[in-house]
Amino acid sequence: MNTQSRVTVLLGIAGLALATSAVIASQSATAKSAAGAAAKPAVVRKTVPPLPNVGFAPVRPMDVVRATYDFAAQHPEILNYVPCYCGCGSQGHKANENCFVARRDPRGNVLEWDTHGFGCAVCVDVAREAMQMYSSGADVRSIRAAIERKWTPGNAAGKTPTPLPPAKH
Repeated sequence: MNTQSRVTVLLGIAGLALATSAVIASQSATAKSAAGAAAKPAVVRKTVPPLPNVGFAPVRPMDVVRATYDFAAQHPEILNYVPCYCGCGSQGHKANENCFVARRDPRGNVLEWDTHGFGCAVCVDVAREAMQMYSSGADVRSIRAAIERKWTPGNAAGKTPTPLPPAKH
């Protein structure tokens, strides 16, 4: 066998080894991805009614208000542990989630909106900040701590009586 034939055979073997390694790596990544997907619970969006027409312009642009209402609907596990600072506790609100959602069914779907959030910049701003932190990967305890650091000074009298988030396991 001449030198050129040997090089061709060696290149063929190397190419085959490379292709085999790529297939094995791909199958391993797919298996890990499937295992990771199985470990995470499926996210099921909660159903919501249409937002009501409140008869006045909201305090923030409508796309911002709509996003905060949607976040409140989809993430009570966050906003139920985030205080509001506008004084809405006098209306019976316990947390920022109450500024947007009035009633849910047993599965957590929104049955009725609270329109308070349309007219209150504090409510919308607190929810929006919580939403941004959540989107960045922060957990509920970190979100609560950051909101309290920012909003409690100067607003403590208006803070809702919000329960603390559950302890980490």
